[in-house]
Amino acid sequence: MLYLIYRANHPALTYRGGQGPIVHLEFDLRRVATWADAQGLRWAFTLSNAGSRYFEDRSDLANLGEIEWKAVNARNWGPEGREEGKQAEFLVEREVSWNLVEKIGVLSNGTAQLAGAAIAGASNHPIIQLQNDWYY
Repeated sequence: MLYLIYRANHPALTYRGGQGPIVHLEFDLRRVATWADAQGLRWAFTLSNAGSRYFEDRSDLANLGEIEWKAVNARNWGPEGREEGKQAEFLVEREVSWNLVEKIGVLSNGTAQLAGAAIAGASNHPIIQLQNDWYY
């Protein structure tokens, strides 16, 4: 999705504000899975885009090795079939506790300041960090 936002040319995407105001929330996957289990919430990770009609999902952390990590960590989508694997996702039913957010990744200092102001009164104050390599 971020790539579509960056390109700003997809006919189904009405947002055209660019990736600058987008923030990334970083969680520890194992911590979130443990929390979700304790809350009775289902969770899963996918091997490709969960929005596609043909994705495969797993709900056992022992299967994390099935994710195509080279594709996930690739900077570009590339012609080597990385497109599907790069879109692997971790999903939790309904909600995730704000207190599990460990870091907020942003593209600019301006967005970092806005994010800091947005969470000023929150119970959790994760580190806010420039993460240019998380953007296109």
